[in-house]
Amino acid sequence: MNTQLSQAIQNKRDDLIALTQDLIRIPTLNPPGTDYRGICEYLDKRLRTHDFETELIRATGTPGDSDKYPRWNIIARRTGKVAGDCVHFNSHTDVVEVGAGWTFDPFGGDIADGRIYGRGACDMKGGLAASIIAAEAFIETHPDYAGAIEISGTADEETGGYGGVAYLAEQGYFNPSRVQHVIIPEPLNKDRICLGHRGGWWAEIETKGEIAHGAMPFLGDCAVRHMGAVLQEFEDKLFPAMAARYTDMPVVPEGARQSTMNINSIHGGEPEPEEGFTGLQAHCVPDSCRIVIDRRFLIEETLDQVRDEVTGLLEGLRATRANFDFELTERNSVLPSMTDRDAPVVQTVAGAIEKVMGKAPEYVASPGSYDQKHIDRIGTLKNCIAYGPGVLELAHKPDEWIGIDDMIDSAMVMGAALESLLLKG
Repeated sequence: MNTQLSQAIQNKRDDLIALTQDLIRIPTLNPPGTDYRGICEYLDKRLRTHDFETELIRATGTPGDSDKYPRWNIIARRTGKVAGDCVHFNSHTDVVEVGAGWTFDPFGGDIADGRIYGRGACDMKGGLAASIIAAEAFIETHPDYAGAIEISGTADEETGGYGGVAYLAEQGYFNPSRVQHVIIPEPLNKDRICLGHRGGWWAEIETKGEIAHGAMPFLGDCAVRHMGAVLQEFEDKLFPAMAARYTDMPVVPEGARQSTMNINSIHGGEPEPEEGFTGLQAHCVPDSCRIVIDRRFLIEETLDQVRDEVTGLLEGLRATRANFDFELTERNSVLPSMTDRDAPVVQTVAGAIEKVMGKAPEYVASPGSYDQKHIDRIGTLKNCIAYGPGVLELAHKPDEWIGIDDMIDSAMVMGAALESLLLKG
């Protein structure tokens, strides 16, 4: 890569650290969706000083959007001297709940041993900061570049992205006539290119029974026992069937190359008592039990197959188990997405990794979905990848961190990619 650009990025090391710390210290927890406006205003001020034109866009009416928790997004665009392609760096600004087990302040942005700690450091405020530094250094080094650079900070990726990238794609912001290359700085490791992700199907299953006195359960029908039969069917039939399926997608880690399903939650019977209540529960046979399932599927499977497999097991129980009844409610679904290895953005970033790190990249796919799904399906923009600093396995964990050197290296790769895509002659 251009040695002047490389030096410009290295000179911004302290700025990169401070920017990452500032972003971590804005507690954009989702749910419920706090401080979205605040982080957009911070980015707005930052990017305007580098002559980006900015838009703050509220995703009105999307899931979770309310006057108390509005879904705010920012898109910043800086146009070059002559016509050319647009390169868009998209990062989500929301972070998941803190959880237990932290030894650092989750929103402190503390530094130790070359790492910045905090919720969202890895997933993905470090990647957002790296993309901003790369773009700013590129603009300073090559003021006469062609085309345009866009940087976005979007809401709700952790809960589906419907108040963020999905909404923006519906409004035409990811139309291929407007944007030609998209890089999402998700934490897939600095020497990897993520081509796509598995699909997902989320559903609630309720088994039904009849309430009765707990001392005379034979006069009722226990919905929890019916759910036990559902779980046993899953153990005996569904989980072994999923474990036998293997994808050609380069999904990491290795266990995610199989079909998987997680049981997110289970509840049956009386509600949990309020905190501080010291009494006993009433003696009742539960007439309802509910689970939420998170089924991740491979590009070789179809959504209809995934639905039908679960529904078939439930219908089999209805036919063979006395008084068994259920209701299945689909909550959400996402189709798998994969970008071709010969796509322009893939080849460009691969070349940049080789220039910066002296090695060929590893090509991977993500075990979970991210906002590429909306850019692909709604925006119809196929030239999209995830590439960014950070260790994937740290996402959503206590003491989440991002390596400072990794951010510098990733910023170098992003800068080299901009040189390849936006410099003419």
